[in-house]
Amino acid sequence: MSENQKTGLWATLKKPSAKYSLFALITVGFVSGIIFWGGFNTAMEATNTLEFCISCHEMRDNVYQEYKQTIHYSNRTGVRAVCSDCHVPKDWVHKMKRKIQASQEVWGKLTGTIDTKEKFEAKRLELATHEWERMKKSDSRECRNCHSFDGMNTDKQKPRAKKMHELAQKDNKTCIDCHKGIAHHKPQNMPEDDDE
Repeated sequence: MSENQKTGLWATLKKPSAKYSLFALITVGFVSGIIFWGGFNTAMEATNTLEFCISCHEMRDNVYQEYKQTIHYSNRTGVRAVCSDCHVPKDWVHKMKRKIQASQEVWGKLTGTIDTKEKFEAKRLELATHEWERMKKSDSRECRNCHSFDGMNTDKQKPRAKKMHELAQKDNKTCIDCHKGIAHHKPQNMPEDDDE
């Protein structure tokens, strides 16, 4: 770039539009973008906390109570998987897609579709089925944030677990094919052939 071109570009950036220079408008836009992105990201992360997830009584009184009785909540290593670890993807694109899908859950909250224990239990199979299908389509992506066949030492597993994991790997099964009800109770009206 020649000196005249640099001077011309700089002059254009400093040239006032109606009231402000283009450089000032770009700077304000850039700083505003950073503030917006930071606020947006902070809000997204705030909705991924355990505290946020159990802030509504539907979750706190139902599935949270079940989850507290599982190995994902309390175990010998002290590693705890919270709601978002299993229900929200880590990568940005899939996370945004999941957050948009969650707007339907917000609508359910507003309309009271599961606001009592009885309503929740009546919809449990439908809710679980949707989640299982989502996990199946993603090859249990959220499970694999912590668990993988490559990282398993099947020789240290109990004989039945070793056999099942080796079969699952051979048959290209995904975690949710076998591990339904791992953190929450299975629906009572679940069909026999789905009860693995």
